[in-house]
Amino acid sequence: MKQLSELSVKEFLLVTAGDDPVPGGGSVSALCGALSAALGQMVAQLTIGKKKYADQEENMKEMVAVFNSYLDEFAKAIDADSNAYDAVFSAFKLPKESEEEKVLRTQKIQEATKIAAEIPLQVAQKACKIMDFINIIAKTGNQNAVTDACVAMMCARTAVLGALLNVKINLITLHDTEYVEKLKKEAQLLEEKAVEKEQKLLDWLKLIVN
Repeated sequence: MKQLSELSVKEFLLVTAGDDPVPGGGSVSALCGALSAALGQMVAQLTIGKKKYADQEENMKEMVAVFNSYLDEFAKAIDADSNAYDAVFSAFKLPKESEEEKVLRTQKIQEATKIAAEIPLQVAQKACKIMDFINIIAKTGNQNAVTDACVAMMCARTAVLGALLNVKINLITLHDTEYVEKLKKEAQLLEEKAVEKEQKLLDWLKLIVN
């Protein structure tokens, strides 16, 4: 069976639209991150080789490498998120007849749920970080592609917020209160940062296009 990241666009849309819970919001959030990286890389590529942006040549080559790395990581996260959901679902299906089985089942559910929270948290962290690089290429890259950079920023924001929703929903069933509070605080901080970064770039864009 193909990995989700290996599907064509149409195939991915069809499997997402199906009656299976995966791929769901977590995988789609990772896909949004991948799209932001792809667009960012495109803008950098469109800047390289242009006389007008000769002073940005080396910087844009570095940006291409950065975005390409993020693209690969987000693509892997598309499958990792779905796999994490499957692991949680499998843990809930474990037998619970005896006390030993109940204890083991609870343990496995908790372990799988932590992983299911950590994967989208990693997606949100990376998507929030990539916004800094998108800001750079938006302001110093090929201005004919500035709106593409802004769409990349918007995709990154969606990746952050969507991934964090998946973090929060998984935290509800966890018993480790210290762990839960730690992730809640980080999620809140990431959300605030992502919204602020996007808004700053869009406000800057208004000065350019108006």
